[in-house]
Amino acid sequence: MAMTEIRLMLPAQGLDAWGDALLAAGAVSVCIEDQDSATPDEVALYGEPGMPPPAAGWRNNRVSVLLDAGLDADALLAEAAATLGAAAPPILSRQPVPDCDWVRLTQSQFAPVRIGSAGRVWIVPSWHEPPDPQACNIRIDPGVAFGTGTHPTTRLCLAWIDAHLVAGSSVLDYGCGSGILSICAARLGAGAVAGVDIDPQALAAARDNAARNGVHPQYTLPEAIAPAAGNRPLYDLVVANILANPIMLLAPTLVHHLAPGGSLLLSGILARQAADVLAAFAAADPRLPLAVAGEDEGWVVIAGRRAA
Repeated sequence: MAMTEIRLMLPAQGLDAWGDALLAAGAVSVCIEDQDSATPDEVALYGEPGMPPPAAGWRNNRVSVLLDAGLDADALLAEAAATLGAAAPPILSRQPVPDCDWVRLTQSQFAPVRIGSAGRVWIVPSWHEPPDPQACNIRIDPGVAFGTGTHPTTRLCLAWIDAHLVAGSSVLDYGCGSGILSICAARLGAGAVAGVDIDPQALAAARDNAARNGVHPQYTLPEAIAPAAGNRPLYDLVVANILANPIMLLAPTLVHHLAPGGSLLLSGILARQAADVLAAFAAADPRLPLAVAGEDEGWVVIAGRRAA
């Protein structure tokens, strides 16, 4: 079905209400982006633990509205404005969106990804044949949980696991998302593998992805492995690929699950945040020397081994 895209600029105030009103008036979708993205005025909006609630929108919100080609864009915008009792913003641009195979277009954006210089690990979407059938081919498709192998933080962690994992070692993937890191560890010969996430949808996706790859890590909510009666599970490798602020808040928890002689692997950290993360973990466990172990597109991976 052919469609039309119109673009507007809207303030942060009332942004959600405008989105709802546009959809109620007949829009197929409403996409909001930062007009100042990739400029010095860009503002990141993240709802991280320990930080103030994020703002409702950016200073300059570029709004793309998709509607059926047969609909009158001006009438749709006027109806949405009337619902809100507001003046209709000007339409900055309008252009036709030709019909296409959206599934095929989406799939074309995800090709097999080779991890690390050794090339032992490939991330292969289900609609592709493995480029190297003899490699460790991990089947992951885009879904509701983070982790397709394309983000720099995921690539950094996978490359480290490929290079350093000791066969038979136990692994904890804290904030597992799609399960890609724990699946990779299990495929490369880890022993007991566990993953935790606060999102039940992520846990379901991780279980499905693991089954597709022929491995069966144990995926649970974090409270399932919380210390009870002084007892806690310890792991030879603890991995956390989240974001810098929650990783720092989780420092005591992560080191609490690390076995003597075990390794800690952290990512989701921008290069400029590395010093703060290192300081947080030095305070949590002075016996755990950590250092930046790799960088990719401004993101870093931090790793180190606890004294035996």
